[in-house]
Amino acid sequence: MPDRERDRAAAGTENTREAAMERRRRRAQFLRELNEAKELRDRVQPRRARAARMRQEMRMRTFRW
Repeated sequence: MPDRERDRAAAGTENTREAAMERRRRRAQFLRELNEAKELRDRVQPRRARAARMRQEMRMRTFRW
């Protein structure tokens, strides 16, 4: 009986590891697509992109470490 439980636990950790790897792979793909979409938006709307850059610069200037 303990052997079955050990096998089941080993299979569970393997599934967990595979699920984590799959989640990281999907997340990396999502972040790549998100970055690509942001770059496209910046090219299509340069004025809005510049305004967003200026706002970010102001945020960073007023940020206190």
